[in-house]
This record gives sequence, structure tokens and C-alpha cells, in this order.
Amino acid sequence: QVPLVESGGGLVPAGDSLRLSCAASGRTFSRAAMGWFRQTPGKGREFVAAISWSGSNTDYSDSVKGRFTISRDNAKNTVYLQMNSLKPEDTGFYYCAARQTYTPTYYATQDDEYDYWGQGTQVTVSS
Repeated sequence: QVPLVESGGGLVPAGDSLRLSCAASGRTFSRAAMGWFRQTPGKGREFVAAISWSGSNTDYSDSVKGRFTISRDNAKNTVYLQMNSLKPEDTGFYYCAARQTYTPTYYATQDDEYDYWGQGTQVTVSS
């Protein structure tokens, strides 16, 4: 099991920044590809960003590219999502996810590729 706990959500005005954190337990975090997804009213779960367990490979949805940055600190078993220039359409419930892998460069962009999920954290961006 790789329990995941997200934090850092909140209510901010458009243009502001937030940093989400996802803390994982267990030594398997260092061999887990990690991802961030968000769910908004009326939509399904949407891919936001992903990072390989080595940290060398990342990917982003087009809607957040250039504004969000995913990173990880394997010594702290934590993955981060730095969100800058937030827009009202970024409002949603943000989840982190983990997929154990032996491939250091592997990352996933589909939610059904992930094995473990956190409980989520709410991000609300006011206009």
C-alpha cells in the first residue's frame, strides 16, 4: 500500500499561486510514477501532470502547460504541484496518484494506469 495524502488546497483569487503537496508512505514511493488529476463539476477526472519516479520525465495537460510545475523529493516521499497564474477554470478537487514501476522514466497520463489515489484537496479560484 502507498497511502497518499494531499494538502495545500484553498481559495485564491485569479492570478495567484498555490502549491499542492502529496505525501506518500512506504519505501515504494521512490519507485512510483506520480500524477495529479482534478475533478470539476460536470466533468470526469482530468489529467493535470505526471512525473516519472526518477524525476527526469514530466508531462502536462495543454490547459496547464507553462503555468503548473510538477516535482518530487524522493528523500521526503513527496510530490508537489506548483500552480501559478491560476484561473477560475482551474477550480476543482485535485488528487494525486501513484503507480509502482521498475522503469525510471515511465509516467502515465490516464487515470486507469494508476494503482493508488489520495483523498484529494479542493482548489477554488475566484474571478
